[in-house]
Amino acid sequence: MSKKKTPRRPAVTPASPCPCGRDETYRDCCGACHDGRAAAPSAERLMRSRYSAFVVGDDGYLLRTWHPTTRPAGLELDSGQRWTGLEILGATGGSAFHTEGTVEFRAHYTLQGRAGSQYENSRFVREDGRWLYVDALLPA
Repeated sequence: MSKKKTPRRPAVTPASPCPCGRDETYRDCCGACHDGRAAAPSAERLMRSRYSAFVVGDDGYLLRTWHPTTRPAGLELDSGQRWTGLEILGATGGSAFHTEGTVEFRAHYTLQGRAGSQYENSRFVREDGRWLYVDALLPA
C-alpha cells in the first residue's frame, strides 16, 4: 500500500533571495520580521513579509500580524500550493506618518500543476507602532 506524499515547500534559507522580491537576502529582509528581529516599517513591507510567510509556511507570523478584530482562530496552509512571485500594483498611505494604508498586489502560485494568481487590495492599520493586516477591500 503506497502512502500519498505531501509535497514539500521549496527550501528558503537565510542566504536565499527574499521571496518578496526585494533585492536582499531572506535573513535581512522578511526573515528579520518573521523571527522578531525587526518590525515592518510600512504597510507595503508588512504585506511583503506576509507574502513571504505564505512562501515559507509561517502561519504563526501570519496570525501575529493579523488585526485581532478580523483574525481567524487558526490557519491551515495548503502544502501543495507554491507561491511563485509577487507584484505590488499600488499603495496608499501606509508609511511611518500614517495610521492606515492599502496595498494592491497580485501574488502568483502553482497548485496541482496549474498556474494561478490572487489579486487583492489589502487594508492595514498601525497600532502601537506596529502594522497589522485588517482585510481585503471589496472592488469598487
